[in-house]
Amino acid sequence: MITRNKWLGAVATLALLSALISACTPAAAPSATEAATQAAAPAATEASTQAAAPAATQATSQMGTKDNPIVFVFVPSGDSGKVLTAGTAITDKLTSLTGLVFKPEVPTSYAAAVEAMCGDKAQFGALNTFSYVLGAKKKCAQVTLVSIRNGSPTYTGQIITRADSGIKTIADLKGKTFCRPDPNSTSGWIMPSLLIKAAGLDPNKDLASIKDSGGHPAVVKAVYNKECDAGATFGDARSSVQSDLPDVNDKVVIIATTAAIPNDTVAAAPSVPADISAKVTQGLLDMTKDKDSLTLLTNLYGWTGLQKVDDTFYDPFRQFLQSAGVNIEDFVQ
Repeated sequence: MITRNKWLGAVATLALLSALISACTPAAAPSATEAATQAAAPAATEASTQAAAPAATQATSQMGTKDNPIVFVFVPSGDSGKVLTAGTAITDKLTSLTGLVFKPEVPTSYAAAVEAMCGDKAQFGALNTFSYVLGAKKKCAQVTLVSIRNGSPTYTGQIITRADSGIKTIADLKGKTFCRPDPNSTSGWIMPSLLIKAAGLDPNKDLASIKDSGGHPAVVKAVYNKECDAGATFGDARSSVQSDLPDVNDKVVIIATTAAIPNDTVAAAPSVPADISAKVTQGLLDMTKDKDSLTLLTNLYGWTGLQKVDDTFYDPFRQFLQSAGVNIEDFVQ
């Protein structure tokens, strides 16, 4: 279990950025009437309880079957087809490990992934940080695992531009076109937009236009191809397109890096029974212990491991957003 102690370094960095920004139910006891009614009709109460119990048990037992598969949503941080292929490989492996049947889906946006869980149309989600925090606020997502990359449960975002664009600093972005993966991308917009504000610019007024490119690799390609003057991605997303663009590190440069961000999550909806949530969580952890299975996780979002956390792991990130004057619901589109 990751504790807040691992966040000390990240919190210090977050505090610095924040300074820059500020500068520019238990059930109630039966009523007397209810008690009298229960006493007067014990047979009816018992009969109704017995009638309801089989239906509830049956509904629970059916979750994760062919007729009622567990819907597992994966945010579209890259090409949706590739994300679905990788997600399907993972859920197929989970089926072999747990005996549960899954239906992987890739919504059209990050917000749609949260909406699926909040609407009880999905039971599990591989959510980016911001989407998880929003889902938790709406009480429709509970984190079970945090992803690990390069041995760390945190990552950063970055602002990129072409080396020949003439853009050297964030202030130079004024009047320029800007690409982002998604309006709810933590590293591709939420945190970079705070950097832009810290530099004294209003992203919605001072940028010439903001384009949603549909994924981090797509942003890198858009900047490389001069479709946007600059953009934001996770760091370093340039490696995700290097096989197609061997000179991308020479043509596309990083001009700013965000503070540390907690990694993306695996979260369960409140409707998921505790035993099923535990089985899925353990199945994913078991995948990290097998080389071939771990490759499936890496192919999805670059995960090199998974680790149990609880919701408090994301409190420093919430506190940072609050100190920066950010209401997470303002980003819902």
